[in-house]
Amino acid sequence: SNTELERFPHSLIHLPEIFDLFSDGWVVQSSTTMVRRLMEACCLKDKEKGDDDVKPDYMVSGGNRIRGKVVLMKKNVLGFNDLKASVVDRIHELLGKGVSMQLISATHPEPAANGLKSRGKLGEVAYLEKWVTTTTSLSAGEASFSISLDWDESHGVPGALLIRNHHHSQFYLKTITLEDVPGHGQLHFVCNSWVYPAHRYKYNRIFFPNKAYLPSETPELLHPYREDELVNLRGSGSGEQKEWDRVYDYAYYNDLGSPDKGPEYARPVLGGSNEYPYPRRGRTGREPTKTDPNSESRLPLLSLDIYVPKDERFGHVKFSDFLAYGLKSLVQILLPELKSLCDKTINEFDTFEDVLNLYDGGIKLPNGPTLKKIRECIPWELLKELIRSDGERFLKFPMPDVIKRDRSAWRTDEEFAREMLAGVNPVNITRLQEFPPVSKLDPKVYGNQNSSIREEHIASNMNGLTVNEVQMMLHLFPTALS
Repeated sequence: SNTELERFPHSLIHLPEIFDLFSDGWVVQSSTTMVRRLMEACCLKDKEKGDDDVKPDYMVSGGNRIRGKVVLMKKNVLGFNDLKASVVDRIHELLGKGVSMQLISATHPEPAANGLKSRGKLGEVAYLEKWVTTTTSLSAGEASFSISLDWDESHGVPGALLIRNHHHSQFYLKTITLEDVPGHGQLHFVCNSWVYPAHRYKYNRIFFPNKAYLPSETPELLHPYREDELVNLRGSGSGEQKEWDRVYDYAYYNDLGSPDKGPEYARPVLGGSNEYPYPRRGRTGREPTKTDPNSESRLPLLSLDIYVPKDERFGHVKFSDFLAYGLKSLVQILLPELKSLCDKTINEFDTFEDVLNLYDGGIKLPNGPTLKKIRECIPWELLKELIRSDGERFLKFPMPDVIKRDRSAWRTDEEFAREMLAGVNPVNITRLQEFPPVSKLDPKVYGNQNSSIREEHIASNMNGLTVNEVQMMLHLFPTALS
């Protein structure tokens, strides 16, 4: 009856007529709740009505209702929300396939069976509210949703949270904040992870609160959940990794060649031998080549579809910047290349002025408060990067910091030493054993490579100390010019 449906709105109701539409054939909402959501979407329920005015569907006997706030970002493409995914997700929401959450107790166990480890007891299933009626901007950004979770005080403090995404598309879950948790107060979850539709996983997504434990201090009932999470992150070591996989596994460098193109394109496998067990790369699990089963097939040259765990990929802002810098670099290279075709010494710099001309000249982009305001109104990060408002010159490379103030600063000894210390291999710098420095190179082959530096050349930088005093203090480090 309607009365029973109102009392138990989250009961499972089998609907044979839509079994062919949904693979599981079950809808986790009552028909009354479904109709109410449809009315909210079509009639635009009063948004000014506060959450406190909404009458709860039901309460757990002897329990409390925990209110929470969920901050997430919907699926987007190059900084714009995916409109198709947004529409399909709303349809799923209307059909009762929403985003569900369950709290897990850190102190109250579920009944264990067959000698398995006891796990924290699961709370009642709750769903994100007002997904259908919550509007988001065209550009990618955060969206906030509320949720109400029923929790029995006898279950203690929640120690984890299960999430199931029954929508069509993934979303980026940023934070979950629960208020007035019995015996704790506010409970905060820092998630920062992409949550794909539930059918993409063989397990439930679990998140732990922003509280660090030593292994010996981790609540016993949370151990099985943490162990399962580690197993999921390690992967099975087989099969091709997909976009939604969360596997951090390693493989040898067996994809350096393309033996199917011919013997001259074959390359040996790096790593895995007794002599050279390393290096390793992130495992992708692509199909082996037809010619050599030990070699993995390669992706097309310009493909960006190589497997990287989704949480480790560039965000939409970083990826937009990456593409914008790539486009700008191509354009900045184009003009000098065209000029070099008319030069007698192609691909060579005749003077230092040729180098400086890569940065000087061009069209200086306008810079002012008006342009800055216009740029802030642009929703697309890619265009924001292309339309800079910091005075950058069009079709020119940005001026390096080292020569912004002084064009000859790169020639100084101080700058040379700074670049050496900040270089890619500063471990080549060794402590001075004798002064002046003496080269160990064979003079018959390399000539006289002994240093011509004398104490008077460096006296001004010795802070009143002599070379012998500094050597005794073990503080003199020369650059490895040899």
